[in-house]
Amino acid sequence: MLIRRNIAKMSQEAKEQTQNVQNGASVNKSNGTAENCKLELIVPNTRTRHVSGGVEEIVDPFCDSKNPKRISFHDVTSAAFLIKGGVERTPCPRSTSSETYGMELYFKKDFLQYTGSFKERGARYALLSLSEEQKRKGVISASLGNHALALCYHGWKLSIPVTVVMPKAAPIMKVQKCRNYKARVIVEGQDMGEAKSLAMRMSREEQLLYINGYDHPHIMAGQGTIGLEILEQVPEPDAVVVPVGGGGLIAGIATAVKALSPKTKIIGVESEKCASFSRAMENNGPISTPIKNTLADGLAVPKVGVNAYATALPLIDRMVVVKEEWIAVAILRLVEEEKCVVEGAGGAGLAAILAGHLDDLKGKKVVVLLCGGNIDTTVFGRCLERGLAAEGRLVKFNVEVSDRPGGINDLCARLVRLGVSIKDIMHERAWLRDIYTVEVKVICETRDWEHSLELKNELKKYYAKVEFSDVPLAIIEKTL
Repeated sequence: MLIRRNIAKMSQEAKEQTQNVQNGASVNKSNGTAENCKLELIVPNTRTRHVSGGVEEIVDPFCDSKNPKRISFHDVTSAAFLIKGGVERTPCPRSTSSETYGMELYFKKDFLQYTGSFKERGARYALLSLSEEQKRKGVISASLGNHALALCYHGWKLSIPVTVVMPKAAPIMKVQKCRNYKARVIVEGQDMGEAKSLAMRMSREEQLLYINGYDHPHIMAGQGTIGLEILEQVPEPDAVVVPVGGGGLIAGIATAVKALSPKTKIIGVESEKCASFSRAMENNGPISTPIKNTLADGLAVPKVGVNAYATALPLIDRMVVVKEEWIAVAILRLVEEEKCVVEGAGGAGLAAILAGHLDDLKGKKVVVLLCGGNIDTTVFGRCLERGLAAEGRLVKFNVEVSDRPGGINDLCARLVRLGVSIKDIMHERAWLRDIYTVEVKVICETRDWEHSLELKNELKKYYAKVEFSDVPLAIIEKTL
């Protein structure tokens, strides 16, 4: 009730500020918020700078490293007022496995938005805040997927022309969906850097507003509406766990949560393959970070946003970096226990809990954000298998058995008696010294790691040579 009263108290201010933004009014510069530039979203004069090799780089005036813009709580409430009815108010139920994790755990299911991710909130707010002239001209952005989908979908719904530049590595399914939303889709560039360079050039040439998917002030404010919903659905949580890529999501949520519930801890989670925010903290500012292939491709941003970093840094209580295997386990657990299909980025928060990084929160009320569900079908299958392997439920072993009739049949019969499910099996003879034996390679599924150890001990009773795969990561780290 306290949260609702606080929000209601500020609703009139939010309405007035929203009207100011739509009318193109500048806002007080003294508060250090995003309003210290003109946020009516007309296209400001872009400028260029020369980098190594004399290459021209067009600077995004809304994301200027020399003049970072911080958003305020009023920005978030303005966004909430404006986008209400245009995006889903997603549920935040108590986990069915709270007792297993030793905490009162809640999942904020923002992957249930129409396009499958939280990106819709910021995209809609940015589009609604355009001047009438800019709404006619349209907007442009570069994106691998979720931001592009959100911008194209809401541009279509609001009759605002949208152009997205997607690198060649973008999933075909997402490219086609953007086209289905009547957007102009340009597939160009080997990576996001090249795609963004093209989009910025087109922005200047065609007078299209470039909307950065994680660092534009209105994008951050829109994402912050998740924080308002969380506090209404789960009053006074001890901690909110947020996946971190470019930083816009955690910046918006932290701004909202800390304003209404200062004691709530804000914890960011990154994959070890793309820990750009942690690197920025070590560097005292955004810095380019090498990105490796990761299950959490939605978090793979090589350099965090300057506005997002400036906004989020004072509000974040802790950053956690998790290994890829734990993300795979999290995806598996969410499917099995919560009936939720999420992408790698969406499972990062639970991965931190599974890896034991947040054990200090046991016995407390914790909200984990499930931010996206747009996982490629083939990647999903690999994630499930990797998660099973990391937990010791998918094991691989080699065993030498008699090559006489019935040898392999006897092995399979033993596996059946143990309740083991065979996923793959093959055998070879050419590289063995004993011509009367055959090496059998088996991949099988067990109930848990104890069941796998039972299988290993049983096989060693009957066969002289048995080799099992290494102890899985989840088992090793839990016993350290």
